[in-house]
Amino acid sequence: MSTLAWAQEPAATAPMDRGQIDNEPLRGLLINRTITVMGWDFYKSFSEIWQALYPNSQDTLTVIERPTAQYGSEIWVSYDSQTVYHTFLSPARSRARQESKTAVAAVHENIAIIQAQRQFVQDADLAPKEM
Repeated sequence: MSTLAWAQEPAATAPMDRGQIDNEPLRGLLINRTITVMGWDFYKSFSEIWQALYPNSQDTLTVIERPTAQYGSEIWVSYDSQTVYHTFLSPARSRARQESKTAVAAVHENIAIIQAQRQFVQDADLAPKEM
């Protein structure tokens, strides 16, 4: 009987075989790829503000940091493999909170622009994520 149990499972996975997976299984994540304490402060502030303002957001964002000796830290936020915010943070950690407030507003606006472009621009040669 256990050898026939797998025969019932393909019905559950049939939509996957037909290519009908429209939703990502993990959506609305805020991924932290920061390295330094300053980057962590920015990420923590950014995620707190983002979740407070947009608690039902299904947008997956990645906060990436690259420390530099000359400028402090280079930080950018990406959405669907596109950079939607980019800045340099000076070594003064106190600025991370204010910069994260600015970042949340800019990221939300840029995501809205990207989504609007995907709805109105149709190109047979490009997939929606390539627009």
